[in-house]
Amino acid sequence: MHWLYLAIAIVSEVIATSALNATQGFTRWLPSLIVVIGYAAAFYFLSLTLRAIPLGIAYAVWSGVGVALIALIGWAVYQQPLDLPAMIGIGLIVAGVAVLNLFSKTLSH
Repeated sequence: MHWLYLAIAIVSEVIATSALNATQGFTRWLPSLIVVIGYAAAFYFLSLTLRAIPLGIAYAVWSGVGVALIALIGWAVYQQPLDLPAMIGIGLIVAGVAVLNLFSKTLSH
């Protein structure tokens, strides 16, 4: 269940971060509401995750997957270019998360 909580935290954070630009400095109420609710949900579900996953590991997975997803959303939705070094960096982040999940003895699966 803790991995589901972490997935919900990641998705909530990605939704909130994706809506940040649309707030126009928190002058538009609907996108601002999405940001506030998204971040609140993200931190709540991250706190539930920490009952079973160590803080450093949970945060590494949360931030790593979040960075990769936000970069992909920026590319797909906002037509923000990703050059080869950016793609390699994102690939390394994803590889780091995979290494943590597959090989770390710190995690309880």
